[in-house]
Amino acid sequence: MKHTWRTPPGRKHTWHASPDLAARYADGALPEADAWSLEKHLEGCGACAARVSAAVRGTAAGAVLADVRNSVLTTAATRSPGTRPAPAGRRRTSRLRPALWSLGPALRGTWLLALLSVTLGAVLLSRAADYGATRTLLLALAPVVPVAGVALSYGRHTDPLHEIATATPSGGLRLALTRTAAVLGVSLPVLTLTGAALPASGAPGAAAWLLPGLTLTLGALTLASFVGCRTATAVTGGGWLAAVLVPAVAAHGGPFTTRLAGQLSARFDGDRTGWAAAAVVCAVLLAARRSAYDHMENR
Repeated sequence: MKHTWRTPPGRKHTWHASPDLAARYADGALPEADAWSLEKHLEGCGACAARVSAAVRGTAAGAVLADVRNSVLTTAATRSPGTRPAPAGRRRTSRLRPALWSLGPALRGTWLLALLSVTLGAVLLSRAADYGATRTLLLALAPVVPVAGVALSYGRHTDPLHEIATATPSGGLRLALTRTAAVLGVSLPVLTLTGAALPASGAPGAAAWLLPGLTLTLGALTLASFVGCRTATAVTGGGWLAAVLVPAVAAHGGPFTTRLAGQLSARFDGDRTGWAAAAVVCAVLLAARRSAYDHMENR
C-alpha cells in the first residue's frame, strides 16, 4: 500500500493526519516508519497533534494516561504553595545546560587534541627548529581542520547519544549546525592567530584560508546529506589536500614548500569570488537537503 502523508523535502505541512491514521497510530497498528513520520509532523502541526491526542484518549491507554495526569496535577497543586522559585543563578544555569549538551563532542575529545597538536606543532617547528616555512604547512592543513572537527563531533560513531539527540526537536540539521558553529568558533581564531605568529616566508596571509575553510565545511555538510558525515568529510578534506599537494609535488623548480606556497596563493587569492559563490551554493543546497539529516542515524 502506498502512503501519501509524508512531507516532501523542503516543504512544510502539505498533509494532515486523517482520523483513520490517528486511530491506527493510537492503536499501535501503524508501521514504525510511518509512525515516526507522523510524530515528526506533529512537532509543528497543532491541529494534527490535537486529533492524535483525542484518538489516544479514546483507547485503553488513554484512561491510564488520564489517571497519571490527574495524579501529577494533584501532587503539583498540593506542593505548589510551599514551593520557592529557583534562584536566578540556578535558572540561568539550567538554561545553559541544554545548550552545552547540544555542543557535545564538538568541544571535547579527539578533535580538540588534533587542533592543539596542529597549532602547538607548528609553533614548536617554527621556534625550536627554526623552520621558516611552517606557516605554509599550517595553511595547507587549516581548511581541513574544521572539516575534521565536523566529522568528529557529529554522527553515531562519535557521539554515544546521537540517536537520542537526533530524535529530539533540536536534532537533525539544527544539531549538526550547532556543533559545526562550535567547531568553527574554536578553530578559526586559534588557527588564524597561530598563523599570524609564524613568519610569512612567502606564504599567503594568516587569514587567507578562512573563506576556503568555510566553503569546504559547508560543502562537507551538504555532501553528508547524500553519503553520510564520515564519507563526506573524507572526500572533502582529501580533495582539498590533493588539490594543493599533488600540483606542488609535480611542479619543478625550488623547494617543495616554495611550490606549495605558490599553490596556496593560487587557491586562496586567485578567485575569492568563486569561493564565495561556492559557499552560497552549498548553503542553498544544504537548506534544501535539511530533511535528509532526520534520517542519518545509521550513517
